[in-house]
Amino acid sequence: MKPITEVAQMLGLENLVPYGRYKAKIPLEEIWKREREGKVVLITSINPTPFGEGKTTTAIGLSEALWKVGRKSVVTLREPSLGPLFGVKGGGTGGGKAQVEPSEEINMHFTGDFHAIQTAHNLLASMLNNIIYHGNKPRIDRKKILWGRVLDINDRSLRNVVVGLGENSGALLEDHFEITAASEITAIMALAKNYKDMKERLSKILVAFTKEKKPFYAKDVSAEGAMAALLRDALLPNIVQTTEGTPAIVHIGPFANIAHGHNSLLADEVGLRYSDILVTEAGFGSDLGAEKFVNIVAREGNFDISTGVIVVTAKALKYQGGVKKKHVEEKNLEALEKGSANLLRHLEIVRKLGFEPVVAINKFPKDDESEINRIIDIVEDNGVKAFISEVFNKGGEGAIELAKEISKNGMHPPRFVYKRDEDIKEKIEKIASEIYGASGVDYDAKAKKDLKIIDELGFNDFLVCMAKTQYSLTDNPRKKGAPEDFVITIRNIKISAGARFVVPILGDISTMPGLPTVPAAQSVDLTDDGTIVGLR
Repeated sequence: MKPITEVAQMLGLENLVPYGRYKAKIPLEEIWKREREGKVVLITSINPTPFGEGKTTTAIGLSEALWKVGRKSVVTLREPSLGPLFGVKGGGTGGGKAQVEPSEEINMHFTGDFHAIQTAHNLLASMLNNIIYHGNKPRIDRKKILWGRVLDINDRSLRNVVVGLGENSGALLEDHFEITAASEITAIMALAKNYKDMKERLSKILVAFTKEKKPFYAKDVSAEGAMAALLRDALLPNIVQTTEGTPAIVHIGPFANIAHGHNSLLADEVGLRYSDILVTEAGFGSDLGAEKFVNIVAREGNFDISTGVIVVTAKALKYQGGVKKKHVEEKNLEALEKGSANLLRHLEIVRKLGFEPVVAINKFPKDDESEINRIIDIVEDNGVKAFISEVFNKGGEGAIELAKEISKNGMHPPRFVYKRDEDIKEKIEKIASEIYGASGVDYDAKAKKDLKIIDELGFNDFLVCMAKTQYSLTDNPRKKGAPEDFVITIRNIKISAGARFVVPILGDISTMPGLPTVPAAQSVDLTDDGTIVGLR
């Protein structure tokens, strides 16, 4: 690896806050020294499958390839969470010759950003509990406390708990834990543009309701100052490098279901101001990730988009076509063609969002050539260019043609699915019909009550951050391909007043995952010479 100062010099970044030899933070004043000069390339995918489509690896490899064709590029990514790292998914730093380094450190404690968010979140919970314990006015309704606690480890036993048991142990309350990435503070950090903006957003977090049915915010707890102090350094973007020594910004990691699943706007600003092409990734498929990227991230960040790269694999298309996990590596053109309906819907979604798609076929050594060629034919028959990506094995050399193609594309203003001044119900229904292809929306009784509360609080101008399964265009993870004539159901609507969006909950979305039968943590170890091994 290169010293991080050399990596930063490739972009013209001068003043850094070093975190050892290979990591550094970028001061806020450094970000704004330049005007925007770059364009945005968004990496998205079809509905994800259990095998992983390789979005992160593709994003990193494409950025490496752009340097090889003479374009200055930055890749921006979310910070990995420890929950998935030690659970099912594994790490979030790419793979093969398209990784961000030092991968072990990035995957684990990194620069302490998640620790700061976790501490700030739990400080607010503690201060709220303290008000209730001391009986201070206003009187908090113990059944209407919205703010729980967070932990950056998957632990299903903490989903619903009781706190305050025993004498002198605080207020007796039902409580809950979420994974740190699901904290509203993580979303706030990803959207905040400076310390003032961050502190203002923190102050507006809705934490509870009083017995008089009045909203109670973080500012009413007088917690925003201490929270902002804890988060001071965490707001600064982190610069690292790819396997090929090109610049990468890895910063903040909001949950892609309950939040918008994108790295910080400040990280994107670095890419836009210090490079020709910013390559960034949206969480999950285009129905969740790209939709939120346009309607929340690009709207809040006020930038246009050049290209949407849809990552696909032959295995994923066969799985979408009904093939079971154990048979996806077997040749099956019929299933691949059937599953391609899902890909075509995602091409349509990207076009509806205002910019042209290209397809990156993430090719594996065992892939059948006839299946790869069939994907190319299907894509090109629909007026879209397809490129084979082999960045895992070849690094930047595996995406040269893709890099040349996106270098030619201009910028396009995003097409927002809804307007800010439409009410929340209208916004939900537009996303459901235009993006998912739903024929209707049902609202449970709780969701109807939540809509009324949102209206009473004056939050109808908030953005909408849909929380649904990533595995289907519907709210049913078992419905693969491109379903038609379906209705989605809104169970309830969570208010994230600091992030300035609401979160309609579709289906069963857990914000505190559990560990699998054999957690990934069982394979992680430390050797006698201090080397971390076994991370996936």
